[in-house]
Amino acid sequence: MRANPFVYGEVVPRAAFADREVELDRLITDLGDCQKVFLISPRRYGKSSLIRQALAALGRQGIATVDITVASFSSYVAFLEGYTQAVASLGAPAAGVRAWLASVFRSARPELRIADRAGGAWTVAFPSIRTPRDAARLAEEVFALPGHAASRLGRRVVVALDEFQAIAGFNGGSVEQALRAAVQQQRQVGYVFAGSEPSLMEQMIGSRRPFFKAGPVMRLGRIPPDLFAAFIESRFRKSGLSHEPGLGAAIVDLGGNLPYDVQRLAHETWDDVIARKKRGVTLEDLHGTLHRLLVEHEMFFEAVWQRLTLGQRAVLRAVVFEHGVEILGADARVRHRLGGASTVQTALAALQREDLIARDDDGRYAVIDSLMREWVARTTR
Repeated sequence: MRANPFVYGEVVPRAAFADREVELDRLITDLGDCQKVFLISPRRYGKSSLIRQALAALGRQGIATVDITVASFSSYVAFLEGYTQAVASLGAPAAGVRAWLASVFRSARPELRIADRAGGAWTVAFPSIRTPRDAARLAEEVFALPGHAASRLGRRVVVALDEFQAIAGFNGGSVEQALRAAVQQQRQVGYVFAGSEPSLMEQMIGSRRPFFKAGPVMRLGRIPPDLFAAFIESRFRKSGLSHEPGLGAAIVDLGGNLPYDVQRLAHETWDDVIARKKRGVTLEDLHGTLHRLLVEHEMFFEAVWQRLTLGQRAVLRAVVFEHGVEILGADARVRHRLGGASTVQTALAALQREDLIARDDDGRYAVIDSLMREWVARTTR
């Protein structure tokens, strides 16, 4: 049975990874040189997949890598425990880890908990940490761990902190200060601080914050649509399916040129065509799949729409039909009955907080989910 050549909703493997050669080479080079890199990208641009590809390449060079998603932790202490576990896991069994951690921690005694003796699974806990002051003292030692690990292993270490903007919610600016103080001392450790909320990430590297000028900044843009379209068509051909001319461009356009959405639409179209035992993919097949996806997501989109205010609904429709351009202009406000410019700005800010729209570097607003965009365009008034 043929495997679907398109991947979404998970880290994309190298074969299904579209373009980004320049960004990938730069990230590998900077991290291999132990730079502290800030990777800023809107959601669905393929940031996490790019990081995983870089870490895999660095691993093949003999560099030890650590991959942590900051937003996955429910508290500051849980983050410090997860960070400790990830770094301590580099090249050592649980028995060796216990002795090593005992030698590097002074403020708190780490407790190793064996979750699966047969499989060797274990976790780290700091049960004595109960106050913010305790956590602050512990953090200084936790953030120093990658440097100790590099010395212990005798090789370079690279740490990836994905969804890094979430760190600001743990303990205010003191977390950033403690982490910056630690990483700037670690000459054998590279870091990538990656975030998918550009406005928050830009603030974190601003002149009033600890990470100001801490390292190079990479900002992911959109993949050139012609390259993305050619990639999509080549994947169909390699899987044994012919395609109608213009299919790749249509998928990229309907997917908003967002890697997640484009891969999703291509993946689902491929599945539908294979299920019907066809040998080729047409534009009619593509639009049939799009219709199916809209029906499947209708209840969710309806629920999102219902919780918006009337003003927010009107501004969301304006973003869709004006292609995100000149939303504050008098013509657009009159055409869509939006009210005053300040009212529109308030609605735009609310839609951004709800993660429904994002603003590109060129100032254009766009609905983050291309399916939501199509649903708004086809079903609302």
